[in-house]
Amino acid sequence: MASLQSSFTVRSTIPTTRIPPSQLAVTKRSVVSCSGGGVDRRNMLLGLGGLYGATSLVPGQKAEASPILPPDLSTCDPKGAWTTKGTEVVVLDVNCCPPYTDVQTDYKLPRVTKPRVRPAAHRISKEYLAKYELAIKKMRELDVTDPDDPRGFTQQANIHCAYCNGPYDQIGFPGVDLQVHNSWIFFAFHRWYLYFYERIMGELIGDPTFALPYWNWDNPRGMQMPPAFDNENSPLWDINRDPAHRPPALVTLTLTNPPVTDPVQIIANNLTQMYKEMIGDVESAIDFMGDPYSAGMQPPARASGGSSEGGSHAGVHVWTGNPANSNREDMGNFYSAGRDPIFYSHHANVDRMWTVWKDIPANYSKDINDTDFKDAAFMFYDEKKNLVRVKVADCLDHTKMGYKYEHSDTPWTAYRPAQRAVPVDIKKLSKNATTPDKLFPLKLNKTVRVLVPKPSKGAADEVLVLEKIVADSTKLIRFDVFVNDEDDKPQELDRAEYLGGFTQVPHRARAQESASDLRLNLKELYENINIADDDSIVVTIIPHINGDEVTIGGIKIIPRVAA
Repeated sequence: MASLQSSFTVRSTIPTTRIPPSQLAVTKRSVVSCSGGGVDRRNMLLGLGGLYGATSLVPGQKAEASPILPPDLSTCDPKGAWTTKGTEVVVLDVNCCPPYTDVQTDYKLPRVTKPRVRPAAHRISKEYLAKYELAIKKMRELDVTDPDDPRGFTQQANIHCAYCNGPYDQIGFPGVDLQVHNSWIFFAFHRWYLYFYERIMGELIGDPTFALPYWNWDNPRGMQMPPAFDNENSPLWDINRDPAHRPPALVTLTLTNPPVTDPVQIIANNLTQMYKEMIGDVESAIDFMGDPYSAGMQPPARASGGSSEGGSHAGVHVWTGNPANSNREDMGNFYSAGRDPIFYSHHANVDRMWTVWKDIPANYSKDINDTDFKDAAFMFYDEKKNLVRVKVADCLDHTKMGYKYEHSDTPWTAYRPAQRAVPVDIKKLSKNATTPDKLFPLKLNKTVRVLVPKPSKGAADEVLVLEKIVADSTKLIRFDVFVNDEDDKPQELDRAEYLGGFTQVPHRARAQESASDLRLNLKELYENINIADDDSIVVTIIPHINGDEVTIGGIKIIPRVAA
């Protein structure tokens, strides 16, 4: 029991002649999606000791790696895109393309005199809220008075859709979509996105000191939807949210079925998730940031994302979106997430987690020095409506961008599970487990227990690999993984035996299914469960949501290779 003391194949699009958005007739909000390819980047890195391989590149292209380049806005597909659902071809008519101009400049960060301070959203004053509402009101007014103004609310929301859902091809790789999720560019893209969004708000209200509030969902005091977003008469309101999750409902960073209802257990699970994705499960910068993504690579699959992206980030998206909508719009699907004002405060806290992680002591480097990472670039419109190019390298120090975060306590830093006093009797526990050769491949329509051999005995530095996971990309997916677990308490994650989970945010893809591997570090868990000198472990996989839509090809344990 918890005590408060104490986890996509992208559509190909055909470039078309650019048409201004105001001349397009968009008839409905059809579904476009974030999606990713079946190339397993993490497996490649482990197998090749961190080297890049030609198998991740588009056939016929050179194996040389190079950074992701900013998109060519003139080739953005304004008619939406197509996808498949089963054998049916579905034409999507969502237009995510930005206003076009051929005047582009390299952005230079302005000199910082006094940093903007991003406050916790649940603590903002009435005066601050009034400024925030005024800024969003003016952005929404631009949707009506000047739909092609890139500072308008809809135009800003479309940025996420365009960089996620396939309107852009990678420069030099026709037919290969540009994707900003599930890789090491995830944090940097969203940091730049919020940077310009924040400056646009300040410009529209005439206050350059204005800063975006962050949704403090990692702290128990902020684990509700902030009151500012729960006023139906406010510009911050969005009808497309889960009505059951209005305050005082507690946010759940992990998903279980049935849902946890005990407030104490919800908070304990949330703090456990935060500890694991920020500290316990992270043994390298790649673990936290996500796998490498370079020019010519097919868009990465869900399991290639970093621990935070696939953890609390995904959990809050799903929790906020409306399950009554076909694709959990708005927040529950990446194509529509930017239409909810709370998206930006959610991502402000995601960005804050990046800054917090950088300051947590660790025995590995927090820096990624690869030029393919640092030289990756994007296009945004600034607060003066200028189209500018930005690089990842220029956003790695957020203080140089002129903002900082109001302090909030992080109680999850001390939320490592208590160590078991006595190791489990593996011989006894394994009587109810099956060997991999008799179980896989399997459809995850029920809880399974499998006896998995270890490369080394005892508390070795190892990784559990769930291989070739295939899931319907249009479905919300969640399952959890426990090791040497004698108890049947799948809703209690604040235990030594909990290893981690898999969460898939619903999305559309060219192919309905794509395969990826899930990797979970075992080193700290071995210490937590006080593992004996055993040569195998019992892994329990528990489906919570749409397990019958998931197939797992295999399971194994491998030595961890330093990234």
